[in-house]
Amino acid sequence: MRGSEILIKGMILEIFGGAWTMIVIFTIILSSVRIAYLISKKEKFVFYKELTYLLFIIYLLSLFYIVTFQDDNYGLSNYIPFKEMFRYSLNSKMFIKNFVGNILLFMPFGLFVTAYLDQNKVYPAVILTAISSVSIEIVQNIIGRVFDVDDIILNIIGGAIGAIVFILLDKLRDKLPNVLKKEWFLNLVMILLMLVGIIYLTNFTEYIGEMVN
Repeated sequence: MRGSEILIKGMILEIFGGAWTMIVIFTIILSSVRIAYLISKKEKFVFYKELTYLLFIIYLLSLFYIVTFQDDNYGLSNYIPFKEMFRYSLNSKMFIKNFVGNILLFMPFGLFVTAYLDQNKVYPAVILTAISSVSIEIVQNIIGRVFDVDDIILNIIGGAIGAIVFILLDKLRDKLPNVLKKEWFLNLVMILLMLVGIIYLTNFTEYIGEMVN
């Protein structure tokens, strides 16, 4: 496993390690309310759609945790674009965490927003990412952390990439056979993706390998 992959994986585990209680509580409460709503309105439960909504909420909770609880102060506030972006060497831990991390942080936001708006356009995600990122940086400054305009730029790039990914996937979906667009197939894909994510983050395959050896 490459160093950058280990670092990114570590960042994800660090977030969930600190925010898991909040995520579990909100997941149970919101899922209960949502199921009660569907039952009362006699609406159909579509697993892959409901799981997508839930994942977006978990993502927002994780984002809230990063903004308010994680201690990532690296110096003074920066109001000059691109000043801090390339401060560290390209193969350093700090570059990966600051540059790559800020882009990856908002890629899900751009993807989810574009999917929710159901528009194959990038600019809505860019605008909403900019609003969200600026709000985050202002709040961070208020609570004693640093404001960094480069974080905003990188977040916007991440949001745009996420939007582009959704647009490409949406175009690819249009070319798929009808059987691959069925609800049961999409449910299966979501379950498999969830399992892959859990296995990857929990080192389950490495654990099995150690047991076999």
